[in-house]
Amino acid sequence: MIKDDLTLDGTPTLNLASFVTTYMEDEAEKLMVDAFSKNFIDYEEYPVSADIQNRCVSMIARLFNVPGSDDANAMGTSSIGSSEGIMLAVLAMKKVWTNKRKAAGKPHDNPNIIMNSAVQVCWEKAARYFDVEERYVYCTNDRYVIDPKQAIDLIDENTIGICSILGTTYTGEYEDTKAINDLLVERDLDVPIHVDAASGGFVVPFVNPGLVWDFRLPKVVSINVSGHKYGLVYPGVGWVVWRDPEFLPKELVFNINYLGADQASFTLNFSRGASQIIGQYYQLIRLGKRGYRRIMLNLTRTADYLSANLEELGFIILSQKSGEGLPLVACRLDEDLGKQYDEFAM
Repeated sequence: MIKDDLTLDGTPTLNLASFVTTYMEDEAEKLMVDAFSKNFIDYEEYPVSADIQNRCVSMIARLFNVPGSDDANAMGTSSIGSSEGIMLAVLAMKKVWTNKRKAAGKPHDNPNIIMNSAVQVCWEKAARYFDVEERYVYCTNDRYVIDPKQAIDLIDENTIGICSILGTTYTGEYEDTKAINDLLVERDLDVPIHVDAASGGFVVPFVNPGLVWDFRLPKVVSINVSGHKYGLVYPGVGWVVWRDPEFLPKELVFNINYLGADQASFTLNFSRGASQIIGQYYQLIRLGKRGYRRIMLNLTRTADYLSANLEELGFIILSQKSGEGLPLVACRLDEDLGKQYDEFAM
């Protein structure tokens, strides 16, 4: 009966609107199934799963150019997708800002955060759940990403940070994190940047490694990425990393001994399965940098090909081409051509 009901669901591999991974190798699925019953948070019982998470954090931190040759300063954790990672990053920025205000004897009851109006809804949730004022740089008919100067102009003494998106949800375009960083440095403003690399974090390092957006910029203090998007893992895993432990206040790290061993926890969730973390580790080891590069370049070529053909049909392409944005296609109709298409047109 349940199986029959599930046939009414859509087929994931035919979902052209999804950013989320819909295929993994049989070997990866077997490993993940074997880990379904493991409660990841029980480090004493499942120490290898915990070690695998730490290895993933180290690899991802190095991919994002964390300072230091041995990534010893890298601090990070797995999460339930990028949404939880963003929540943790906002909490950390707010706590750092609050501690500085308290130390200076200044009010700390009205924090704000600056972001593009096209942010994913989890940013709005984070701001409202944690009592942080949302300050938006609004998109225009010609600009779908944040304007660095407008963002900097919104800063005041209550600003806890700026969000820069590496691949917006609507058009896949990369926001100019370097321009935001350079303006902060130029104006000597003590405001951090968090990069929402939910989609682009597993694309840019392989397709456009020369783009400077990550920990190479001194104002970037934290980055999140979704393992279940271009990280090539089934839904349910994300990552957040900080450039140094100083940007994750100790007050947010809980040392607990519920399950037989001392352990540090700084996630919003507690119990969770280990399978998605195992899946991420499999992909990182199985594919390596060369494998991810081949896949992402192939996706980019496919997106460029589709964009070119849609453009010939009279669509206006809103997404970027040739590695300047995510490997996706966003388009709209050109009303002046008088053509009519809908979801049923062939």
